[in-house]
Amino acid sequence: MKRSKAPTLPDATISEEGGLRYLHLETPWIQGAMRIRQPQKLELDYIQRMMAWMLLRDPADLPDTRCLQLGLGAAAITKYCHSVLRLPTKVVEINPQVIGVCRNWFHLPEDDDRLEVILGDAEKYVNQDDHIASADALCVDLYDHEAASPVLDDEDFYRACWRVLDDGGVMSVNLFGRDASFERSAARISAAFGEGRVAMLKPTTEGNTIVLAWKDFDMPEREVLAQRAETLQTRWSLPARKWVKLLSTFTPAASRKKT
Repeated sequence: MKRSKAPTLPDATISEEGGLRYLHLETPWIQGAMRIRQPQKLELDYIQRMMAWMLLRDPADLPDTRCLQLGLGAAAITKYCHSVLRLPTKVVEINPQVIGVCRNWFHLPEDDDRLEVILGDAEKYVNQDDHIASADALCVDLYDHEAASPVLDDEDFYRACWRVLDDGGVMSVNLFGRDASFERSAARISAAFGEGRVAMLKPTTEGNTIVLAWKDFDMPEREVLAQRAETLQTRWSLPARKWVKLLSTFTPAASRKKT
Protein backbone atom coordinates (compact mmCIF):
# COMPACT_ATOMS: atom_id res chain seq x y z
CA MET A 1 0.00 0.00 0.00
CA LYS A 2 1.37 3.39 -0.97
CA ARG A 3 1.69 5.80 1.94
CA SER A 4 0.26 9.27 1.58
CA LYS A 5 2.77 12.08 1.83
CA ALA A 6 2.91 14.07 5.02
CA PRO A 7 1.36 17.52 4.61
CA THR A 8 3.76 20.32 3.78
CA LEU A 9 3.97 22.72 6.68
CA PRO A 10 4.12 26.46 5.98
CA ASP A 11 7.19 28.56 6.71
CA ALA A 12 7.10 30.60 9.90
CA THR A 13 7.91 34.29 9.34
CA ILE A 14 7.88 37.45 11.43
CA SER A 15 7.08 41.12 10.94
CA GLU A 16 7.43 44.14 13.22
CA GLU A 17 5.42 47.32 13.54
CA GLY A 18 4.81 49.83 16.32
CA GLY A 19 6.89 47.99 18.90
CA LEU A 20 5.14 44.69 18.22
CA ARG A 21 6.54 41.53 16.69
CA TYR A 22 4.11 39.30 14.79
CA LEU A 23 4.21 35.64 13.80
CA HIS A 24 2.90 34.60 10.36
CA LEU A 25 2.65 31.34 8.43
CA GLU A 26 3.26 32.41 4.83
CA THR A 27 0.21 34.73 4.85
CA PRO A 28 -0.63 38.15 6.33
CA TRP A 29 -2.80 36.42 8.96
CA ILE A 30 -1.41 37.05 12.44
CA GLN A 31 -0.72 33.84 14.35
CA GLY A 32 0.52 35.63 17.45
CA ALA A 33 2.17 38.80 18.72
CA MET A 34 4.65 40.02 21.32
CA ARG A 35 5.42 43.51 22.58
CA ILE A 36 9.19 43.65 22.12
CA ARG A 37 9.87 45.61 25.32
CA GLN A 38 7.44 43.48 27.37
CA PRO A 39 7.90 39.91 26.08
CA GLN A 40 5.91 38.28 28.92
CA LYS A 41 2.83 40.48 28.43
CA LEU A 42 -0.30 38.98 26.89
CA GLU A 43 -0.67 41.49 24.07
CA LEU A 44 -3.66 40.31 22.03
CA ASP A 45 -7.17 40.58 23.46
CA TYR A 46 -8.16 37.05 22.51
CA ILE A 47 -4.99 35.61 24.06
CA GLN A 48 -5.83 37.39 27.31
CA ARG A 49 -9.32 35.87 27.18
CA MET A 50 -7.86 32.39 26.67
CA MET A 51 -6.67 32.73 30.27
CA ALA A 52 -10.27 33.06 31.50
CA TRP A 53 -10.01 29.42 32.57
CA MET A 54 -8.50 30.94 35.72
CA LEU A 55 -11.96 32.22 36.71
CA LEU A 56 -13.25 28.66 36.94
CA ARG A 57 -10.34 27.22 38.94
CA ASP A 58 -10.53 27.43 42.71
CA PRO A 59 -7.76 29.90 43.69
CA ALA A 60 -6.51 27.36 46.23
CA ASP A 61 -5.90 24.91 43.37
CA LEU A 62 -4.06 27.35 41.11
CA PRO A 63 -0.51 26.57 42.38
CA ASP A 64 -1.03 22.89 41.48
CA THR A 65 -2.48 23.54 38.02
CA ARG A 66 -0.88 21.56 35.21
CA CYS A 67 -1.11 23.53 31.97
CA LEU A 68 -1.30 22.09 28.47
CA GLN A 69 -1.47 24.06 25.23
CA LEU A 70 -2.32 22.63 21.84
CA GLY A 71 -0.76 24.98 19.31
CA LEU A 72 2.18 27.19 20.26
CA GLY A 73 1.36 30.33 18.28
CA ALA A 74 3.82 33.03 19.32
CA ALA A 75 4.26 31.30 22.70
CA ALA A 76 2.40 34.00 24.64
CA ILE A 77 0.27 31.63 26.74
CA THR A 78 3.16 29.21 27.19
CA LYS A 79 5.48 31.94 28.50
CA TYR A 80 2.79 33.36 30.75
CA CYS A 81 1.92 30.03 32.37
CA HIS A 82 5.56 29.02 32.76
CA SER A 83 7.36 32.28 33.53
CA VAL A 84 4.68 34.49 35.14
CA LEU A 85 2.32 32.04 36.85
CA ARG A 86 5.23 29.59 37.27
CA LEU A 87 3.08 26.55 36.59
CA PRO A 88 4.14 23.23 35.05
CA THR A 89 3.52 23.74 31.34
CA LYS A 90 3.46 21.54 28.25
CA VAL A 91 2.77 22.61 24.69
CA VAL A 92 2.26 20.51 21.56
CA GLU A 93 3.22 22.09 18.22
CA ILE A 94 3.37 20.28 14.88
CA ASN A 95 5.56 22.78 13.00
CA PRO A 96 9.27 22.74 13.99
CA GLN A 97 9.76 26.14 12.37
CA VAL A 98 7.23 27.69 14.74
CA ILE A 99 9.16 26.30 17.71
CA GLY A 100 12.45 27.58 16.31
CA VAL A 101 11.11 31.06 15.56
CA CYS A 102 9.54 31.30 19.02
CA ARG A 103 12.83 30.36 20.65
CA ASN A 104 14.83 32.81 18.53
CA TRP A 105 12.44 35.74 18.27
CA PHE A 106 9.64 35.42 20.87
CA HIS A 107 11.61 34.67 24.07
CA LEU A 108 10.35 31.10 24.41
CA PRO A 109 12.71 29.60 27.03
CA GLU A 110 14.43 26.26 26.70
CA ASP A 111 12.77 23.29 28.37
CA ASP A 112 13.31 22.94 32.10
CA ASP A 113 11.68 21.19 35.04
CA ARG A 114 8.45 23.17 34.48
CA LEU A 115 8.40 23.47 30.68
CA GLU A 116 8.18 20.86 27.93
CA VAL A 117 7.73 21.83 24.28
CA ILE A 118 6.66 18.78 22.30
CA LEU A 119 7.07 18.56 18.52
CA GLY A 120 4.06 16.50 17.56
CA ASP A 121 0.47 16.18 16.41
CA ALA A 122 -2.12 17.52 18.87
CA GLU A 123 -4.77 14.99 17.86
CA LYS A 124 -2.43 12.05 18.42
CA TYR A 125 -1.29 13.52 21.73
CA VAL A 126 -4.76 13.84 23.28
CA ASN A 127 -5.69 10.34 22.13
CA GLN A 128 -2.81 8.60 23.90
CA ASP A 129 -3.90 6.65 26.97
CA ASP A 130 -0.96 7.82 29.07
CA HIS A 131 -2.18 11.42 28.76
CA ILE A 132 -5.62 10.78 30.32
CA ALA A 133 -6.25 13.16 33.26
CA SER A 134 -2.80 14.72 32.75
CA ALA A 135 -3.85 18.40 32.66
CA ASP A 136 -5.91 20.85 34.71
CA ALA A 137 -5.92 23.77 32.25
CA LEU A 138 -6.07 23.08 28.51
CA CYS A 139 -5.76 25.89 25.94
CA VAL A 140 -6.67 24.95 22.35
CA ASP A 141 -5.69 27.32 19.54
CA LEU A 142 -5.17 25.29 16.36
CA TYR A 143 -5.16 27.11 13.04
CA ASP A 144 -3.22 26.64 9.84
CA HIS A 145 -1.77 29.35 7.60
CA GLU A 146 -5.17 30.15 6.06
CA ALA A 147 -6.86 30.66 9.48
CA ALA A 148 -10.15 29.66 7.84
CA SER A 149 -11.37 27.33 10.60
CA PRO A 150 -9.94 25.24 13.44
CA VAL A 151 -7.71 22.41 12.25
CA LEU A 152 -9.28 20.04 14.80
CA ASP A 153 -12.96 20.66 15.48
CA ASP A 154 -14.99 17.46 15.68
CA GLU A 155 -16.75 15.86 18.62
CA ASP A 156 -14.22 13.03 18.89
CA PHE A 157 -11.41 15.54 19.31
CA TYR A 158 -13.26 17.43 22.05
CA ARG A 159 -14.06 14.16 23.83
CA ALA A 160 -10.35 13.39 23.79
CA CYS A 161 -9.73 16.84 25.29
CA TRP A 162 -12.26 16.01 28.02
CA ARG A 163 -10.32 12.82 28.80
CA VAL A 164 -7.00 14.70 28.98
CA LEU A 165 -8.43 16.98 31.67
CA ASP A 166 -8.46 15.81 35.26
CA ASP A 167 -11.61 16.30 37.35
CA GLY A 168 -12.00 20.02 38.03
CA GLY A 169 -10.10 20.89 34.84
CA VAL A 170 -11.00 23.67 32.40
CA MET A 171 -10.50 24.00 28.64
CA SER A 172 -10.42 27.27 26.69
CA VAL A 173 -10.80 27.19 22.91
CA ASN A 174 -10.29 29.95 20.36
CA LEU A 175 -12.98 29.87 17.67
CA PHE A 176 -12.26 32.10 14.71
CA GLY A 177 -12.23 31.92 10.93
CA ARG A 178 -14.02 32.65 7.70
CA ASP A 179 -15.38 29.11 7.36
CA ALA A 180 -16.01 28.40 11.04
CA SER A 181 -19.50 28.12 12.46
CA PHE A 182 -19.51 29.09 16.12
CA GLU A 183 -22.80 27.35 16.83
CA ARG A 184 -21.61 24.10 15.25
CA SER A 185 -18.26 24.11 17.04
CA ALA A 186 -19.69 25.08 20.42
CA ALA A 187 -22.38 22.41 20.10
CA ARG A 188 -19.67 19.80 19.53
CA ILE A 189 -17.85 20.98 22.65
CA SER A 190 -21.12 20.81 24.58
CA ALA A 191 -21.74 17.25 23.34
CA ALA A 192 -18.30 16.25 24.61
CA PHE A 193 -18.39 18.04 27.99
CA GLY A 194 -22.13 17.97 28.69
CA GLU A 195 -24.82 20.65 28.70
CA GLY A 196 -24.32 23.20 31.43
CA ARG A 197 -20.56 22.74 31.25
CA VAL A 198 -19.85 25.24 28.45
CA ALA A 199 -19.70 29.04 28.44
CA MET A 200 -18.53 31.71 26.03
CA LEU A 201 -17.11 35.20 26.08
CA LYS A 202 -18.53 37.71 23.62
CA PRO A 203 -16.44 37.97 20.43
CA THR A 204 -13.46 40.29 20.27
CA THR A 205 -13.37 43.14 17.78
CA GLU A 206 -11.31 40.87 15.51
CA GLY A 207 -13.92 38.09 15.67
CA ASN A 208 -12.34 35.63 18.12
CA THR A 209 -14.83 33.90 20.41
CA ILE A 210 -13.35 32.10 23.42
CA VAL A 211 -15.28 29.08 24.67
CA LEU A 212 -14.73 27.61 28.13
CA ALA A 213 -15.65 24.03 29.01
CA TRP A 214 -15.10 22.28 32.31
CA LYS A 215 -15.10 18.82 33.84
CA ASP A 216 -16.94 17.45 36.86
CA PHE A 217 -18.12 20.66 38.56
CA ASP A 218 -20.84 23.26 38.19
CA MET A 219 -20.33 26.82 37.06
CA PRO A 220 -19.53 28.97 40.13
CA GLU A 221 -22.08 31.59 41.14
CA ARG A 222 -21.65 35.06 39.67
CA GLU A 223 -20.60 36.47 43.04
CA VAL A 224 -17.81 33.87 43.29
CA LEU A 225 -16.62 34.67 39.77
CA ALA A 226 -16.58 38.38 40.63
CA GLN A 227 -14.48 37.73 43.75
CA ARG A 228 -12.03 35.61 41.80
CA ALA A 229 -11.85 38.28 39.10
CA GLU A 230 -10.84 40.88 41.70
CA THR A 231 -8.01 38.62 42.86
CA LEU A 232 -6.81 37.89 39.31
CA GLN A 233 -6.93 41.55 38.30
CA THR A 234 -5.12 42.72 41.44
CA ARG A 235 -2.46 40.02 41.54
CA TRP A 236 -1.81 39.38 37.85
CA SER A 237 -3.10 42.56 36.15
CA LEU A 238 -5.39 40.46 33.98
CA PRO A 239 -8.65 42.11 32.73
CA ALA A 240 -10.70 39.56 34.68
CA ARG A 241 -13.52 41.90 35.70
CA LYS A 242 -14.26 42.38 32.00
CA TRP A 243 -14.25 38.61 31.47
CA VAL A 244 -17.03 38.16 34.02
CA LYS A 245 -19.14 40.79 32.24
CA LEU A 246 -18.56 39.13 28.86
CA LEU A 247 -19.21 35.57 30.08
CA SER A 248 -22.45 33.70 29.44
CA THR A 249 -23.45 30.05 29.44
CA PHE A 250 -23.88 28.31 26.10
CA THR A 251 -26.95 26.24 25.25
CA PRO A 252 -27.03 24.35 21.92
CA ALA A 253 -29.74 25.45 19.48
CA ALA A 254 -31.41 22.02 19.64
CA SER A 255 -31.85 22.38 23.41
CA ARG A 256 -33.11 25.96 23.09
CA LYS A 257 -35.84 24.83 20.72
CA LYS A 258 -37.14 22.31 23.27
CA THR A 259 -37.69 24.94 25.96
